[in-house]
Amino acid sequence: MLLTVDISDMRVSTRSDDILVTCSLGSCVALSLYDPVVGIGGLIHCMLPLSKIDPAKAMSNPCMFTDLGVQTLLQSVFDLGAKRENLITKVAGGARLLDAKNLFRIGERNYTMLRKVLWKNNILITSEDVGGTISRTVYLYMETGKTIIKSGGKEVEL
Repeated sequence: MLLTVDISDMRVSTRSDDILVTCSLGSCVALSLYDPVVGIGGLIHCMLPLSKIDPAKAMSNPCMFTDLGVQTLLQSVFDLGAKRENLITKVAGGARLLDAKNLFRIGERNYTMLRKVLWKNNILITSEDVGGTISRTVYLYMETGKTIIKSGGKEVEL
């Protein structure tokens, strides 16, 4: 079943027939996690790096913010039985869109925060497709754990 992960949203699955997908990934970052031993995976689409800019919104929607959202996704897969040492971790997004002068650097800041949260949790990134000026769509296939990026008419496996 195709499960859409909206902006500022996440999905976690244990079903091998599920495909998690998130679209329109520009300066936002997506993180896919997959534990092949127990078949648990998740995908998140975070929009902004730091939750402290809007604490009320962070409480109602932690997935909007990279600092809280990544931790929320990690806890969700761990609660279902995934193990830190088994995680295959893939990252996409962090592009520079609608910021020609690179003033806000939202994509870069999202990516930096994502790396920081993973580092604090002793988790390394397996592969990534970040930066640039392109929008991406990310698919996580629960049957195999493959993460596929579609962008500009091309498809690549991370």
